Amino acid sequence: MNKAFVREPDRTADYCPRCGSAGTPVGEEVVARYVPEEKRNLDVQSANFCPSPRCPVAYFDAMERFILADELSRPVYPKDPTAPICACFGLTQDDIAKDVEEGGVRRVKAILEKAKSPDARCSTTAADGQCCTAHVQKRYMQLRNGGRHE
Repeated sequence: MNKAFVREPDRTADYCPRCGSAGTPVGEEVVARYVPEEKRNLDVQSANFCPSPRCPVAYFDAMERFILADELSRPVYPKDPTAPICACFGLTQDDIAKDVEEGGVRRVKAILEKAKSPDARCSTTAADGQCCTAHVQKRYMQLRNGGRHE
């Protein structure tokens, strides 16, 4: 078949120039919240968050410029496991571990409810611009199933 008539797939993600993980697009407000002004060398129109906990890159753009996690103005999850998983309300891994130790879900359930509320500002508060719900549930299940606490 002639390639002139084959449609190229739409680009759905940019990939981290260090680790190759698919980035999560973030807005200008997120970049401004976490990246000190003197470090902002990114095109915020194409800025992405690298979700890999092991990769040192936090943000990158389509031109493969990047900001390392240790250059951010504050620690962010999952780059720093001690940072709040929920940037809006401050839930940490320690809070999730306490629920697991107590055999309940009080803290996790409360944060999942708050995440649905109008007070949640995930798109501008979270380092990846996403709601924490999936991260919280995943971490709870990991700890409940014997995963280690970082």
